[in-house]
Amino acid sequence: MPITRRATLLTGLSAPGLALAQSRFPDKPLRVFVPWTPGGATDIQMRMVCEVASRHLGQPVIVENKPGASGTLGAQNLAREARPDGYTLSQMPNGVFRLPAMMRAQNMTPPFDPMQDFTWVLRMVGYMGGVVVRPDAPWRTMRQLLDHARANPGTLFYGTPGANTTDVAMTRLARMLGIEWTAVPFRGAAPNLQNLLAGQIQFSAETSAWADMALEGRVRPLALWMSARAARFPEVPTFRELGHDVVAESAYGIAAPRGTPPAIVNILHDAFKLAVHDPQHLAVLARFDMPVRYLDSESYANDVIQVNAQEIETVRELGLRPGG
Repeated sequence: MPITRRATLLTGLSAPGLALAQSRFPDKPLRVFVPWTPGGATDIQMRMVCEVASRHLGQPVIVENKPGASGTLGAQNLAREARPDGYTLSQMPNGVFRLPAMMRAQNMTPPFDPMQDFTWVLRMVGYMGGVVVRPDAPWRTMRQLLDHARANPGTLFYGTPGANTTDVAMTRLARMLGIEWTAVPFRGAAPNLQNLLAGQIQFSAETSAWADMALEGRVRPLALWMSARAARFPEVPTFRELGHDVVAESAYGIAAPRGTPPAIVNILHDAFKLAVHDPQHLAVLARFDMPVRYLDSESYANDVIQVNAQEIETVRELGLRPGG
């Protein structure tokens, strides 16, 4: 009987103590890795969603840019260094599935396992993007660019925000059409578009970081890899409309380290869900024509299983290798 009573007392004390500890989260600033250079669509979107989420969490949510390694440095830092306490998160692009698949295909050991090393908090948005050229480029349409590429194999160079990012869609398109062109990977959208404007490359395959530039007439979009036309660019066709089954919206979200307590994940999920649907954040998405692709924690965890399988198949199909 004394043992039972002692156990009852401990239970009665521990539950409020645990609730009190949880209620204090967060009691210091959080940081979120964004594995791209400042100024791109992902960086701008993540900064806004973190700013709004900080209001609901009652603590600053600080963005740390970690560009390089095809958008996987955030995941690498999360898996290697971060504690599972909810204070360190990362944006998770499709590269976090693609890079391990490429490394395993080459009998290399990946720096993390996307199926084991993370706790998936929520999926947020997808990308709008496509092919853009300079206003003085000789191609007025995507068909003209493709015809030129067919007639002049190996002479076109195009920019991407990193190796094994948007070039995956362009490689698939090239395989479909028997085209030869060369991807030039940069460390993010900003240097990709800067090199396009400088004439160092003939076109950019890029996410919607070019949207404002297109509205200003500084670049000309030729085709989008969306499932439907973008609201602000109704005259720009999708690749599917042109007869090429290439869709690459690449929905992404945020994750925490493996072992993050469910109560903390719930707090993070609820704050970021409110932020995703906040009018300020939606205004940023409208600026880049990025679609909301929200999933809760459980649904996101199930979705990444499918995405991981798809990326493994893409690596096999296209023979992708680390570093391009």
